[in-house]
Amino acid sequence: MGPKASLMRVVLDTNVLVSALLFGGVPGQILDLVRSGMLVPLVSRETFAELRTVLSCPKFQLSEEEVAGLLENECLPYMAVVEVRDDRAGTCSDPDDDKFVACAVAGKARFLVTGDRALLALGTVGAARVVTVRQLLASVQKGA
Repeated sequence: MGPKASLMRVVLDTNVLVSALLFGGVPGQILDLVRSGMLVPLVSRETFAELRTVLSCPKFQLSEEEVAGLLENECLPYMAVVEVRDDRAGTCSDPDDDKFVACAVAGKARFLVTGDRALLALGTVGAARVVTVRQLLASVQKGA
């Protein structure tokens, strides 16, 4: 489970990743970039736990096997696990979002991708720009 460090490292917030996995559309284009090796999604223990919890929500009507399949086949082969040593508590106005900030900083991400206004309001975290899915796709197209 070790994508090359030279690839573009990104943190995808849970809503972006769930949208990409379950609904495709514009967020699904990110998965195409991940599968092609252009992007490496970074996860921490905390962000991965949230992803598993959200995918298991009854509203998505996924069985345990389907959740496990998504995680094992569509996520883990492409993700780089980051060890967070500084939780960045209080960085974001929504404390639930601090784990994405901490992951981006610890993993030296280039982008933190989100639709969350509280995260977008930060602008940057560490060396990472906080961007929407469309902004990430535009940056990748430009070769940024």
